[in-house]
Amino acid sequence: MKQFNVVVVGATGLVGKEVLAVLEQRDFPVRKLTPLATEESVGTIVEFAGEPYVVGRLEDDSFENVDFAIFTATCDVSKKFARVAAKSGAVVIDNSAHFRMAPDVPLIIPEINGELAHQHNGIIANPNCSTIQLLMALYPINAEFGVQRVVVSTYQSVSGSGKRALDELADQSLAMLTLKEPVVKQYPHRIAFNLLPQIGDFDDDGYSVEERKLMHETAKILGERNFPVSPTCIRVPVFYCHSQSLNIVLKSRASRDDIREALSAFPGVKVVDGLLAPQPGHSAEELDDYPLPSECCGQDEVLVGRIRLDETVEFGVNLWSVMDNLRKGAALNAVQILELLA
Repeated sequence: MKQFNVVVVGATGLVGKEVLAVLEQRDFPVRKLTPLATEESVGTIVEFAGEPYVVGRLEDDSFENVDFAIFTATCDVSKKFARVAAKSGAVVIDNSAHFRMAPDVPLIIPEINGELAHQHNGIIANPNCSTIQLLMALYPINAEFGVQRVVVSTYQSVSGSGKRALDELADQSLAMLTLKEPVVKQYPHRIAFNLLPQIGDFDDDGYSVEERKLMHETAKILGERNFPVSPTCIRVPVFYCHSQSLNIVLKSRASRDDIREALSAFPGVKVVDGLLAPQPGHSAEELDDYPLPSECCGQDEVLVGRIRLDETVEFGVNLWSVMDNLRKGAALNAVQILELLA
């Protein structure tokens, strides 16, 4: 089996560490692994396949004889080094937002448009985590029944903002439970015991950066310039895993069973939807089986449940989904792209 030299940029971050774990778990054929980071993390020890690796400094010459480079750092890092890596001969999988809307850069969810991964010019973009979650549930429904429009509300965990946000939620929660004043640094307002209907800055029309990402990236991946998606993105006091509520208007009629079957047949989606109604021989608790962030950590699939028809509009459907944002929302999707190219 052919093996590959792989660089992971941002190897000490939440997504970078998850990339290392996924590469190992999926037994990707790594000949040589090189974990890199910016100055503050140089010298840190990370583990891969049971071996310790010293994190090196990211430089212009870091990509010689490299097959694949997974970038899990900031937009500024990708802007400075991704094309350098590509010019050195590496194929870059970039998890930042910097290249996602570039016309010459494929934006890939392997289960949906994986065939476009081979049409790269050295750089492939990983979509935003919420875009991946939305489309993993929406795509099979759209393919089977058509979609007139979708309204999506996201409930995004603080791990999407990095380790400092995780620490801040823990510190603020402890402070409030011990009657102390919580310190606010990572978000515009306190996140502990609160909800923040803002992820990124607002534009002149009142949409946040995260909401615009959902709109624009969904359209690009589906190849429909004005695909009708209306998002509201909310940061919630949950450590890991994102949730979404979808209200969809279809182009043709579908029953609950039809929706469940379309979702169940799609790779990467797991329907967790209890029983449609109480049945002999089944407990009432089985009706309460639905996706929860607390039970989704470490899972590769997007979990979908609470499937029901919207009785206020013709061809309307409601559903709920949960996804591990560090895995399918970032690291796993990147490694799946590598697997397409290997």
